[in-house]
Amino acid sequence: MPTHPIRFGIQTGQQDVTWERMRDFWQKADAWGYDSLWAFDHFYPIFVPDPTGPCMESWTLLGALSQHTKRARIGALVNGNTYRNPCLTAKMAATLDQVSGGRLNLGLGAGWFEHEHQSLGFDFKTLPGRLQALDESCQIIKGMFTQAKTTLNGKHYNVVDAVCNPKPIQKNLPLMIGGHGERVLLKIVAKHADMWNMGNADAAEMKRLIGVIERHADTVGRDSDQIEKTLMLAMSYNPPRQRDEMLTGLVAMMAQTTLEKARDRIIIGSKQECIDKIEGFMKAGVTHFIFMQVWPMIAEDEVQAFAEEVIPAFRK
Repeated sequence: MPTHPIRFGIQTGQQDVTWERMRDFWQKADAWGYDSLWAFDHFYPIFVPDPTGPCMESWTLLGALSQHTKRARIGALVNGNTYRNPCLTAKMAATLDQVSGGRLNLGLGAGWFEHEHQSLGFDFKTLPGRLQALDESCQIIKGMFTQAKTTLNGKHYNVVDAVCNPKPIQKNLPLMIGGHGERVLLKIVAKHADMWNMGNADAAEMKRLIGVIERHADTVGRDSDQIEKTLMLAMSYNPPRQRDEMLTGLVAMMAQTTLEKARDRIIIGSKQECIDKIEGFMKAGVTHFIFMQVWPMIAEDEVQAFAEEVIPAFRK
């Protein structure tokens, strides 16, 4: 039996979309019963030829969207640690948790979009440096959420008696860490995360990576069942043939794999096909499914129908 309840979320990166359309879609997804709604943390569009297109800033956007949603948990999947001092991140997160009524999941990652860093003047660091900084940030942020004062003299941050007041509404504001580096990143997950996110993987890969987290958790003295395992992947419910082929081809290209294997990384097809695929991931240890929806290709009728016809099969 899964330790965590089965949850379903939607992620909509805020590129190439207007505020009005994103607001309206989030309101609908919230009403349809999705458990979580996610933006991304980028200043430029990603995975497109032209990075100069429209892309709204995520924290400001989430603050606004928190006032247009009522029940779903909200967050960014995931925030780039390199973009903000961790004390600032902690203050922003505590404030957003307050104004959202205690609905924030705080996503955090090491940072990866080098062009964005170079263009906007953020220090990209080396990969080991980014991972060290992420580890220090997790310590600082969780300390500021739970302690009166937090001090850390690290390699990347020197924090002296840092105060976060008001604190989050949630006594344990969930910290999600995204990534899959097996030697270092997943050890940081084992040490600090309440949630872990992986993207674009099949059930076998998820089972293997969860095993890596379990081994790291044994090393650091933590119960890995405390960590909610989340997966971001594409979803298309009862799509027409053209959309089915387009999405499968896109995932195959991104994963550099065959069309057949790409389908193992998508929740796609009829009601029973979707249920079977979800149950396969559940057996691997996944309990929170986050469906990546990309503007302007979002099919709202599919998103709604999935919520009404598939999600109830996993509610108790």
